[in-house]
Amino acid sequence: MISRVVSLIMVRINKLLTKLRNNPRDWQIETLKDIAKRFNIDWRQPGTSHVTFRHPNGTKLTVPAHRPIKPIYIKKFVRLIDEGEGE
Repeated sequence: MISRVVSLIMVRINKLLTKLRNNPRDWQIETLKDIAKRFNIDWRQPGTSHVTFRHPNGTKLTVPAHRPIKPIYIKKFVRLIDEGEGE
């Protein structure tokens, strides 16, 4: 039962990641945080204006938490997940 739930969550996250790739516009920071959590990417938000994501290999990406997030940051976030490349 637990493995089925985990499987369904990963399917949902992978669908979101596909949507990010296909349309990098109009995303919110909470969505990025959810995806990062599922891919074991740490994040911190010491203030309210930026969130820093850190890949397990040490690569980091800082994203302004304004709504909507600019497409360039979404593309960099997807690259961080795919390859561990950030700023």
